[in-house]
Amino acid sequence: MKSAATSVFIISAPSGSGKSTLVSGLMSGVPDLTFSISYTTRPPRGNERSGESYHFISRDEFEDRIDRGEFLEYANVFGNYYGTNRSSLEDAKGRGLDLVLDIDVQGAAQLKVQIPEAVSIFVLAPSRQILEQRLRARSEDTDEVIRRRLADAAKEIRNYSAYDYVLINSEVEPSVRTLAAIVKAERARRARMEDRIRPILATFEAEAL
Repeated sequence: MKSAATSVFIISAPSGSGKSTLVSGLMSGVPDLTFSISYTTRPPRGNERSGESYHFISRDEFEDRIDRGEFLEYANVFGNYYGTNRSSLEDAKGRGLDLVLDIDVQGAAQLKVQIPEAVSIFVLAPSRQILEQRLRARSEDTDEVIRRRLADAAKEIRNYSAYDYVLINSEVEPSVRTLAAIVKAERARRARMEDRIRPILATFEAEAL
């Protein structure tokens, strides 16, 4: 049973690790979740449409939003901005849902400062070779970009210890089940904590009357 308070689940991974596929499986298989659609200045790829994969905006607009303090976190990745709008969290709270964020290690570190209780999950490919195969199979990047993504992956992986969980994505279906199990276990833990704390709070509230 989901707890009354909104939980935040941060999912990070090097590009090509299969994170988007796992998140899609999680969202379709676990109820009471909502996905935070990030803002970005990069151009759409393939059939991507604004408001689905990302909110695509100009660099000037993104920087205006930074100045207005609209982002819970943001980062510059490969020369493009990516960020999470504060409205995503407020909307999740208003709807009584838990929030799932697909963000990189820079954004995850920022968000953990603001929301220390957020649950962070780092997704890894089983090896560098398999990660390279997945990147090439996407047919989206040049050799130079793939080399840069692999170099960045080596740096990102060193941050694994900052995450609450590490999930090695060898096969999609078992990995989706593991990801769903993490979400359900964290919900159950939060619910147990609230069940224990609520009666204590009630004694203080009664005393104040």
